[in-house]
Amino acid sequence: MSSVRPGATRACPHCQVTILASANVCPACKHHLRFDSAALEQAQPTAVVPLKVEGTIRYPELEGAWEYTVVVTVHNDKGEEIRRQVIDVGAMRRGDERRFTLSVEANEVRAGRRGVRH
Repeated sequence: MSSVRPGATRACPHCQVTILASANVCPACKHHLRFDSAALEQAQPTAVVPLKVEGTIRYPELEGAWEYTVVVTVHNDKGEEIRRQVIDVGAMRRGDERRFTLSVEANEVRAGRRGVRH
């Protein structure tokens, strides 16, 4: 059993993105983070995806370029903003199209871990 508290984070050694300390695979770059026998025994269960939104934008029939910014904002149950992050920026021209997918993956916290701290 892991002694990592739920919600604890660390940086992925491959891509430097902030990930959960309990992760065996980085959700951003998909690199494996642990190869020891203890990590293999407690393989991550399949993630539940309680939220998934997909959408496509197409360049409107305008002259010149069209710029876009992808922003993700997370709020707590009181409506307070916890995190706001720009994920990507770009420009589109006539005939361009972009597809976006936002998903939230959740895993059950294993026994032996203590309460959540934020």
